[in-house]
Amino acid sequence: MTINKKDLIKRVVQKVESKPKEVELIVDATLEEIYQSLKEGESINIRNFGTFYIKHHRDSVAFKFNPAQKLRKLFGWSSTYKGDV
Repeated sequence: MTINKKDLIKRVVQKVESKPKEVELIVDATLEEIYQSLKEGESINIRNFGTFYIKHHRDSVAFKFNPAQKLRKLFGWSSTYKGDV
């Protein structure tokens, strides 16, 4: 199953009891900030989710994601996370 941006916004609206347009603005702003940060060579660490970063190789650039321990535990990967998932 795939969730698109519209579905994500609907789910967030239900959790925060806010207007869809307000949530859409926040989601768009968040994604734009992530984009701009990566564009400037900064990494983005979202606690309990993971880190997005750019890795420069000799002749290429790769987009990378390193999942947080909580996410690793959710999928049964090696993890030191002790809480509930």
